[in-house]
Amino acid sequence: QVQLVESGGGLVQAGGSLRLSCAASGRTFSSYAMGWFRQAPGKEREFVATINWSGLSTLYTDSAKGRFTISRDNAKNTVYLQMNSLKPEDTAVYYCAVTTVYGPLTSRGSMYNYWGQGTQVTVSS
Repeated sequence: QVQLVESGGGLVQAGGSLRLSCAASGRTFSSYAMGWFRQAPGKEREFVATINWSGLSTLYTDSAKGRFTISRDNAKNTVYLQMNSLKPEDTAVYYCAVTTVYGPLTSRGSMYNYWGQGTQVTVSS
């Protein structure tokens, strides 16, 4: 049974940092892209960042560029999201996801077929 388990969320003041982790089990995802999405209350899920299988190629939403860094450790079957300079508008439930569809990195959530349960990130002003 495949599981993606996020951790590292919490409450932080604006300007602070958090590091999210997503550990996969039940299957090795070292050959596939992994990504992060988020959903704020009353809003649709949105793309945050994704990383290719090797870790050498990444894609970010504009609001994350320069503040967030996605990385992965294939030996640990884990993807990370380092979030710096956090803003109140970053408050959301953050989900990790994996796509087993080969192709260019994508921000389309429909292309990801494995999802974690989410971790809450709350940024206070």
